[in-house]
Amino acid sequence: MDEAAPEPDESKREPVELPIEGELDLHTFQPKEVKSLVNDYLVACQEKGILEERIVHGKGIGNLRRMVHALLAKHPAVISFALAHEMHGGWGATVVRLKAAGKG
Repeated sequence: MDEAAPEPDESKREPVELPIEGELDLHTFQPKEVKSLVNDYLVACQEKGILEERIVHGKGIGNLRRMVHALLAKHPAVISFALAHEMHGGWGATVVRLKAAGKG
């Protein structure tokens, strides 16, 4: 008798090690993971002295972009953010500038 493999328990997923290089692509993450992921990534970049990041949220209907922009607007380390230049993703990506660690 063939039985389907059980669905993986989302709460028991292994953490994914992300390279901290100034670009975060959100395409492979679930919306419920975005808030903590973006916040943690910005802190890690700031700690490494990477003060300009590109967050790729995709173009779609804009829900993820709006979520990311709302998070950035409240983040204490963010100096500014704007949609990327067309050559770097246009409205499918946001460029973020951070304060240096330990400043303000």
